[in-house]
Amino acid sequence: MPNSQQKTYNSRSVYIDILKRLPAPDRPMTLSQSQINSYKRDGYLVLERIIPEEMLHEIRNIIDAYIEQSRQVTASNKIFDIDPSHTADAPMVRRLKDPHLRHPVFKQLAEWQPVIDVVAQLLDGTVRFDHSKLNFKHPDANAEIKWHQDWAFYPHTNDDILAMGVMIEDCTTESGPLMVIPGSHRGPVFDHHHNGVFAGGIPDNSIAHLLDSAVELVAPAGSITLHHVRTLHGSRNCTQNTARPLLLFSYTAVDAFPIFQQYDLAEYDSRILRGEPVKQGRMEALPFRIHLPQKDGADSIYDDQEAMR
Repeated sequence: MPNSQQKTYNSRSVYIDILKRLPAPDRPMTLSQSQINSYKRDGYLVLERIIPEEMLHEIRNIIDAYIEQSRQVTASNKIFDIDPSHTADAPMVRRLKDPHLRHPVFKQLAEWQPVIDVVAQLLDGTVRFDHSKLNFKHPDANAEIKWHQDWAFYPHTNDDILAMGVMIEDCTTESGPLMVIPGSHRGPVFDHHHNGVFAGGIPDNSIAHLLDSAVELVAPAGSITLHHVRTLHGSRNCTQNTARPLLLFSYTAVDAFPIFQQYDLAEYDSRILRGEPVKQGRMEALPFRIHLPQKDGADSIYDDQEAMR
């Protein structure tokens, strides 16, 4: 990533100009039936060079500004998840939390109509934004993500839920790409506990019979990945000189409701990006495990998986 000290934070006026140059909402992005079938069969999809370079350039500037800001941080907080080796001289941010709440560019990208066109086709027509995160993999930090299923963290009444990853830089084998196990979304829900406490990960020996089929999701900057909420996925540490920023947005069908969460219904419905509010959820006979008890103070998957490292 370019040296953040050589960057300046772009103004909102520049941000608005960039949005105006993006394709208009009346130009839907349509998946082929083959792509839809592939997602349903394998539980993931990769679409190359979807995000315009102007938007990527703006996001890189914003990222550099946040990395610069993180130099003042000495411990993880509500904005940053930092590696234990993080210092002011060598910032090691593992995650920018809730980026859609940090800068309007991230929120607008999460709601960009071509993106929602794609997501809607995989969620049977309706889309509700759920949450976001921006993950990094500095080569000198321990940012490995062990195998897990998102379903273990937030089961719903049905599993029409997916996560979209936006590659801000080229993603290669050396940069610790997202890895998935094709077809695992149609299999069991695995135990994500360690010594009786929720650890947000699965020991390799529990899925050893599946690891040979793992696929690395590598693609150029601007590409997006989509994976089903029950798809097994993880990532190794980075071994090249890049922070490998991966922006992640989670979406649900409008009739999928969280099982364990409390929420304000008006705020929850304000996140609907395609479709209308419903008062009756759709319940499917799906297995799920209770993600309790949890480690005291755990605030991210890195905290959850610490016991497994």
